[in-house]
Amino acid sequence: MSTIYDFSVKNAAGEMVSMDKYRGLVVIIVNVASYCGFTNSNYRELKELSGKYYKKGLRVAAFPCNQFGYQEPSCEVDISNFINEKFEFEPDLYEKIEVNKPIFGGGNVSPLWEFLKKEQPGTLTNAIKWNFTKFLVDRKGRVVARFAPTTNPSSFEEEIKELLGEE
Repeated sequence: MSTIYDFSVKNAAGEMVSMDKYRGLVVIIVNVASYCGFTNSNYRELKELSGKYYKKGLRVAAFPCNQFGYQEPSCEVDISNFINEKFEFEPDLYEKIEVNKPIFGGGNVSPLWEFLKKEQPGTLTNAIKWNFTKFLVDRKGRVVARFAPTTNPSSFEEEIKELLGEE
């Protein structure tokens, strides 16, 4: 596997979707949660970036995850409604996933997220540390950057503009 295009994932409706749908686009891939301290700022800024650059080729791929503090307990329908109603935002929403192997074994870690972590290792460990870890993917499907949950999406707008060819 060398790009995100090599993967298929289930969307929020449970249908398999090839990540090839993002071919030629710039993508922010993010694990999301509705009840996290980072929820408001991240969704607001992701919406703003998406609104600003959608026509130029930016997409947001949101993967709900309940592994951190059980901050995403709802089903995909409720998660979608929450994002739409509270933020008036419709990112590409996918099925709830696990981004890390559970400490006590078991679980089914998303192969896409294993790939993302391998391509852009984390600090100290490759594990995803919390909700709203963000990966930036270029127009060729390569993972070019990783941003911590504490990093606001607006802080890497210049990188987005560069990848969109807007320097």
